[in-house]
Amino acid sequence: MTTDIPRVEPVARAAPVGSAAPMGAGAPVGAAPVATLEGVAALAGVSKSTASRVINGSPRVTEQAVMRVNAAIAQLHYVPNRAARNLARRRTQMIAMVIPERTAAFFADPYFAEVIQGAAMYASSTDYTLTLLIESEADAEKTHRFLQSGSVDGALLLSHHSSSATYLELSRSLPVVFGVRPVDDLEFEAHTVDVDNVAAAAIATQRLIDQGRTRIATITGPLGATAARDRLAGWRATLEAAGFAGGSASAPGLELVDEGDYTPASGAAAAERLLARGVPFDGLFVASAQMASGALSVLREHGLSVPGDVAVSTIDNNSFSTDTKPQLTTVDLHTSEKGAEMVKALLALIEGEAIKRETWIPIELVERGSA
Repeated sequence: MTTDIPRVEPVARAAPVGSAAPMGAGAPVGAAPVATLEGVAALAGVSKSTASRVINGSPRVTEQAVMRVNAAIAQLHYVPNRAARNLARRRTQMIAMVIPERTAAFFADPYFAEVIQGAAMYASSTDYTLTLLIESEADAEKTHRFLQSGSVDGALLLSHHSSSATYLELSRSLPVVFGVRPVDDLEFEAHTVDVDNVAAAAIATQRLIDQGRTRIATITGPLGATAARDRLAGWRATLEAAGFAGGSASAPGLELVDEGDYTPASGAAAAERLLARGVPFDGLFVASAQMASGALSVLREHGLSVPGDVAVSTIDNNSFSTDTKPQLTTVDLHTSEKGAEMVKALLALIEGEAIKRETWIPIELVERGSA
């Protein structure tokens, strides 16, 4: 190929995105020639490999080479062939949001939709496409095989139960960011973007104490999950700091604790079990707004007013916290921001950047009528 590249006047049209045809080859009569990497290198007076390194942002080039190549790109209106670049770097420009949850639980929980929305909005501002994978209930290995097939450049793990050692093992060979600290993360250096669940529970519980409540019960999430255990720990530590060991000033030896699974029905069932114990309580911290909405209905059925007889606080600022009567005092976890930060962290890992092992999303108390 000749290196005698004619000067392209500024009135020439920019090449279509992804174009890579040789200059003048197959171009329609009267159309401006399509710029190529070879043409850029020749005009800049550098090798093709040097021009490629400049375009790909490599630090292994001189400042003079960068200036000359960029000037040639501007003059020729060169548009890099993204597909070729990705092939050379073995990139797909695809990332996956993996949901290891039952399909029914995924569609019923607004938490997932909010995190995914934040992730999708951030991804849309980049060159990457976000794809959603709901783990097969019948064959979980199908999802693992897909992730290991080279179809994506990295994965985001979002689950209430992200304790699978297989996903931790996957992070050895594929950039992975977890949305919940993995339970099995003992020897692995997993990267996590999450909230401080201990602090969230402490804020919600302290709100009840500040309202003068002295017998405070709790409904936890599934205690096989890290977040649920952390929220229970936050409730317990806050009560102990206030002198309410065990959850009650009058019955310090008895913990008023019951477990749910983050659904409204489980919150209702747990509230029934707490009331059936016959130990009165005047405050209730519920580990999720979904469960709190179910618990409210049970308290009302038993003739207890909220917040008159029982003040209620919870976590998650979503429709389940605002569609109740009264509306729920809650801790906002900024889940949409969490989704964006997960993508940001993953793209940094894909690019080989060193990032913090844990990124914490800020939280805040939202005061409403229940407490």
